[in-house]
Amino acid sequence: MYRKRATNALVGSPVERLEDFRFLTGRGQYVDDLVLEHMLHAVIVRSPVAHGRIRAIEKKAALARPGVHAVITATDIDIGGCVPIIPLRQESVPEFKPFQQPVIAHDKVRYVGEPVGVILAETQAAAEDALDAVHVQIDPLPAVIDSAVAANANVLLFEDAGSNIPLTLRGVRGDPGPVFKDAAYTRRERFQVQRHGAVPMEARGLLALWNVEQGHLTVYGAAKVAFLNRRVLAALLGLSESAIRMVENDVGGGFGARGEFYPEDFLIPFAARLSGRPVKWVEDRREHLLATNHAREAACELEIACDRNGTILALRGHAWSNQGAYIRTNGPTAARNIAQVLTGPYRIPHVRIDVSLAVTNKTPAGTYRGPGRAEADFFRERLFDIAAKELRLDAIEFRRRNLVSENEMPYRLATVEPLNIASETDSGDYRSTLDRCLREIAWTSKAALQGKLIEGRYHGAAAGCYIEGGAAGPKESARLVLEGDGKISVYVGSSSIGQGLETVCAQIAADALELPLDAINRVFHGSTDHVTEGYGAYSSRSVVMGGNAIVAAAEKLRQSMRAVAAQKFGCAANEIEMDSGMVFGPDRQSLPLAAFAGMEAEASFASNKRTYSYGAHAAHVAVDPKTGQVEVLDYVAVEDVGRIINPLTLHGQAVGAIVQGLGGALLEHFVYDEDGQLLTGSFADYLLPTASDFPEIRVVALEERPSPTNPLGAKGAGEGGIIPVAGVIANAVAAALASFGVSPRELPLSPPRIWALIQEGKAR
Repeated sequence: MYRKRATNALVGSPVERLEDFRFLTGRGQYVDDLVLEHMLHAVIVRSPVAHGRIRAIEKKAALARPGVHAVITATDIDIGGCVPIIPLRQESVPEFKPFQQPVIAHDKVRYVGEPVGVILAETQAAAEDALDAVHVQIDPLPAVIDSAVAANANVLLFEDAGSNIPLTLRGVRGDPGPVFKDAAYTRRERFQVQRHGAVPMEARGLLALWNVEQGHLTVYGAAKVAFLNRRVLAALLGLSESAIRMVENDVGGGFGARGEFYPEDFLIPFAARLSGRPVKWVEDRREHLLATNHAREAACELEIACDRNGTILALRGHAWSNQGAYIRTNGPTAARNIAQVLTGPYRIPHVRIDVSLAVTNKTPAGTYRGPGRAEADFFRERLFDIAAKELRLDAIEFRRRNLVSENEMPYRLATVEPLNIASETDSGDYRSTLDRCLREIAWTSKAALQGKLIEGRYHGAAAGCYIEGGAAGPKESARLVLEGDGKISVYVGSSSIGQGLETVCAQIAADALELPLDAINRVFHGSTDHVTEGYGAYSSRSVVMGGNAIVAAAEKLRQSMRAVAAQKFGCAANEIEMDSGMVFGPDRQSLPLAAFAGMEAEASFASNKRTYSYGAHAAHVAVDPKTGQVEVLDYVAVEDVGRIINPLTLHGQAVGAIVQGLGGALLEHFVYDEDGQLLTGSFADYLLPTASDFPEIRVVALEERPSPTNPLGAKGAGEGGIIPVAGVIANAVAAALASFGVSPRELPLSPPRIWALIQEGKAR
């Protein structure tokens, strides 16, 4: 060619988020911003009782209220002779079928907040006023609250199932039994993580519109897995998938909880079709805390076997995952991850972890950023510090000598039975990130402060390592369209839930097409009319799966453009080159991209190989023995994510995840009384971290070991920041209070709990 080609380097550049302009200028469009003509407002009638049999629902008085259009109960919902049941989207094994949730309670309620009715009214106020006029008669039954009671209870949530334990998973590698018989050192401990949740900034909301003439349903408010939810909704309503359009609006955070199929995802579209009018529902914050998926509640009895030099030989134990009242759409994801990644980045040849799922009369549990992985890391890292101390080994050296080495990659993790789920780490130098983390936090000086009383507070520091499995398959789709102005519109099946998807997708598309960033018109995401098939945003998959789909679609579009240009220029396709928005042929011929307007290409990227980001975190804390208050003085995270698409958005993801992890470690807790009533149903009682709580957080992101499983070399990195936080903070608190013999085994590390542990230590 006669000209020097420009070189694109958008992937890897710190591009500021493109979507932020519309958010900062008030142009974002959330579900609650939508208003349609003749729209009805919906309010959900919820059970005030945790466990009981429904005797009657009296709605005549509510229907007499001004502006009330309808009160829908289970008797109004009869599809195929029964109330529909919400299916699972993951690991749908027969054992879970008796424990799946109906779209509305009809014979029995199993948690406070379970939907028993829907009020439709002309205004939100009228619908809420009618709530008091709906009288729900329920004969109470004893409530089952914790997993241990559930396992041995005479009270069953599902009598036909005959048990409150739907399934026990097993994470297996090798055979720990003989190892424990001969090991020089063993230690068994019990740990517990409290129930808390994602609590995104925007609560859930839906707006459904039924077109009678066309027999077509539009649902606004889709998030996370719009295509899968369309499939579920179509089956429950008896419609074809093509008769439903799911629209993804702007979403104020997801973190795993937003976008799953809840009862309301059926009830609001059903109400729209029944009434013949648009129906809108937006939950308030108390309703959100009461009804949106909870997470994390798990306990574990864990035992380790080592030789005298601190080499880990085996790990075994039994964990219990409190699923709440039903097995929801995520299935056993958290329990499965506990079983599979309890070993983390460490070389442990023999593993057997049983994880029992228990149903209780609490709000059903689902996924929350790092599901199961965060719990597993707390269990493991606390046990490691206890073992290292008893073996009189340095806690850092104990970890370093047991980390999987780079020449052992790929390293096989435990296989989860009976689901037969196997996985292996793809690449990594785990010691490198640990060493970098220790340098960044100045570990030598921090270690010198261990347990010291300085100005009335005890200081402690700790470090821990983790892996983050991401990029769940099976595939993702993308479509590129060349518009009339020569710019490219990008359509992806991935969903945007606050992670900066539009920016990174634009960077990937521009680089793949060798165009400047402003040549990307807009990134459209999530909605079911954008691509033929989409899979959504979960398991840190958007960049790996969606990004590589964009690369594939870009190459397909380039090939098509070369073929067309070759015909116009009368040359071979391999003589065509594209650069900086122009298409060049031989003999100085050229055309702008606009000359190819209307061309498009759709492609997908498929893979069942998970990627594994990894890293290390370290923290320095100070504990006030008079109040039990823990202050995080310094926090450092080092992560290797394979290939960094955008350092700015990655940094925001990591810091945000760490803050969420600190909230779970120190503050957040869904507390229930013995009757199954939620006691922390507002922000006055459910404490969230604020910007001033944890001011000193530093993140170092590396790309030393790209993933060998995808063309971009990227690894999922949206959840890693939260995974090791609780274990690191708990170990730092233990180090600070070593003189009292304090050894935290339960979260959260709230001031009352820490103060009580100090008093117990003093008494001893």
